[in-house]
Amino acid sequence: MTKVAAVPAEPSLERLGNPFLRYFLATRPAFLTITLVGVLLGFATAWHAGVPFDVEAAALTLVLAVLAHAGVNVLNDYYDHLNGTDAANFDRLFPFTGGSRFIQNGVLSPGQTLAFGLALFLAVILGGLWLIGHSGFGLFWIGLAGLAIGWAYSAPPLKLNSRGLGEICVAAGFLLVVAGADFVQRGGFDSLPWLVGLPYALAVTNILYINQFPDRAADLVAGKRHWVVRLAPGQAAHGYGLVLLLALGWLLGLVAGGRLPLWSLAALLAGLPAFKAAVELHRFAALPARLAPAIRATIAAAHILAVLLALSLIVDKLT
Repeated sequence: MTKVAAVPAEPSLERLGNPFLRYFLATRPAFLTITLVGVLLGFATAWHAGVPFDVEAAALTLVLAVLAHAGVNVLNDYYDHLNGTDAANFDRLFPFTGGSRFIQNGVLSPGQTLAFGLALFLAVILGGLWLIGHSGFGLFWIGLAGLAIGWAYSAPPLKLNSRGLGEICVAAGFLLVVAGADFVQRGGFDSLPWLVGLPYALAVTNILYINQFPDRAADLVAGKRHWVVRLAPGQAAHGYGLVLLLALGWLLGLVAGGRLPLWSLAALLAGLPAFKAAVELHRFAALPARLAPAIRATIAAAHILAVLLALSLIVDKLT
C-alpha cells in the first residue's frame, strides 16, 4: 500500500489562541533556517581568512538576519493579500506555497500583519545600528540593500517579483546575508564572501523558482508576471536546471581557481537532491500538486550546499 504523506493543517484562530505562538508562526519559522546557514557561511569565510571569531557580534548577527527574513515573510503575506494572489490560490502546496494563510484564515488581520512586519524591520534597524558601530559603516549599505530588496520584492509600486525580477531579488538578498555576516566579523569588505556566497544564493533562488509553479494560476490572475507565469510550464522548468548548473559550475570554478579548498568539492553533494528535483519538475511542471517532494529536495539542497561549504572552510583552516 502506498503511503500518503500527511499534509500540515493550515493555521486557524481556534488552534492559535496564544498570541505569542500566533505571531511566531506568522513568520513561517520553519523556513528561516535557510538564513541561518547563510550566516554560518559568512562566519566561515571570515574565520578562514584568519579573523578572530566575535561571539557577541555573531549572536546578534544571527538574530537580526532571522528577524529580517521573518519581516520579509510577513510583509510578503500582506502584499500578496493586497494583490489577491493568496486568496485566489487554490493550487497551493501548504506550507511551501500560497503564503502563511494567516490573513486568509482570519488568524491575523491585514493591519496586524503589516504592523508586525514593520515592527520586525524596525527591530532589525535598531539592532543593526549597534552592529554598524561595532563593525563599521560599510555594514549600513549591506543592511539597507537587504531591507530594500526584501520590501521591493512584493510591495508596490516596485513589486519586483511581478516584473520578472524576483529571482534576482532573492539571489541578491541571500548573497547579502553571507556578505553581511562576514563583514560583521571582518570589519571590512572582501571579495571572498561574495564569491563563495553566490552558489548558496543561487540554490536559494531555486526554492523561489520551483515554489512558483503551484502558485502559477493564482499569480497569473493577480498580475504577478514572473518567469514561471510568462513561460509555458514545460519551458519554465528549464530555468531550474540553468540556475542549478550555474551554482555548481561557479563552485567548481572557485575550486579550480584556488579561491576555495579541495574540501569544498564536498558541497557538490547538494546536487544530488537538486538534480532529482529538476527531473521531478520536468515531469510535473504542469501538475503542481505533484511537486511537494521536489520542493523539499530543493530546500534540502540549499541547506546542504551552505553547510558543506562552511564546513570545508573550517576544516581547511584547521588542517
